[in-house]
Amino acid sequence: MEKVFGFGNRANLSLAAFSGFICIFAAWWGGKFAQRFGNFMALKLGFFTMMAALALGLFIQSVTGQVVVMAAMLIGMCFTWPTLEAMASEGETSEGIQRMVGIYNVIWAGTGALADFTGGMMLDKLGLKSIFYIPATIQLIQLVITFWVASRARGGASALPRADSTASRQASEDSRASAARGDARPTDSSTPEPNPRPIAKAKWFLRMAWLANPFAYIALNTVIAVVPGVANKLGLSATLAGFCCSVWCFARFAAFFGLWAWNGWHYRFRWLLLAYLTLLVTFALIVLAPNLVVLIAAQIVFGGALGLIYYSSLFYSMDQSETKSEHGGIHEAAIGFGNFAGPAVAAGSLYFLPQFASSGVLGVCVLLVGGLGTLIVMQRKMASG
Repeated sequence: MEKVFGFGNRANLSLAAFSGFICIFAAWWGGKFAQRFGNFMALKLGFFTMMAALALGLFIQSVTGQVVVMAAMLIGMCFTWPTLEAMASEGETSEGIQRMVGIYNVIWAGTGALADFTGGMMLDKLGLKSIFYIPATIQLIQLVITFWVASRARGGASALPRADSTASRQASEDSRASAARGDARPTDSSTPEPNPRPIAKAKWFLRMAWLANPFAYIALNTVIAVVPGVANKLGLSATLAGFCCSVWCFARFAAFFGLWAWNGWHYRFRWLLLAYLTLLVTFALIVLAPNLVVLIAAQIVFGGALGLIYYSSLFYSMDQSETKSEHGGIHEAAIGFGNFAGPAVAAGSLYFLPQFASSGVLGVCVLLVGGLGTLIVMQRKMASG
């Protein structure tokens, strides 16, 4: 949009807000569709829709047409996120969900980081059309894989090996039996004792995570929308911008590895609060970065905070749900709200206060501070209740 149609920060932020608005509803529908018609059907529909939209994007030359292409692709994508989250978590214990959500997060964050890192170089070397035909090819491959896995599942084969899920369920049953007998130790001393779930407060943690996650995406989607402007200000080429402005992706990827291996953050408010405070500060540093050192350093910490907040929302959603596709849809719809609200506030600030170049950033910071206050109020209600 910047290179071909001359979009600036305000136009890109408006487009980002529109994309988030679509995801609010499409993700919710996608989760309900998967719950009703089956996970494989939802995946097939999602991958095909994305592939078809991207293929059409190769031949469309107008701004309106490209916006329609983006909307169609996002709708298709929203049928895959809740579905994959549910498929990773179905039939798992809390310990199993911690492991499977960790695997899921590491895979999508790793491939996302790779895409952001190489995206600028891809544009430089292969041209703008590559943002259509390379992802469309990937969706075609995923669609073929989905048909293959679905056929194996219908044939009774183990379509997706579940990394010791049977052993995890057996260990959980043994632990419960041991507790019933009054044993002082868990039956398997080699397995770390998971954090006990505070039943009375678990729903509060889910609500707080569902609040924090969209605010995290308010910050993230605003950062993504203004990255072209930040890169221009620092004099970065497309390739160098791809390298330097994707650091947060790798930091989030590393955070997912750590959170996958360590469960000490489960149902601990101080970790969620620390991540949120860190997010607020580093967001401002990234979008107002005076030099490359500040930009990279802030992204490292920003990515870690994003990782904990996202992991909290997804883990609590799967840990406390029987209808996992629907809860996955709610989790993703909340992200869509964040993707809408952040850029919308930033774009509105730039529209009404164009004389202040940093008004968009300040508007989003005010929004994030409001989210922080709400989070603290919710924690106090939980503590008093």
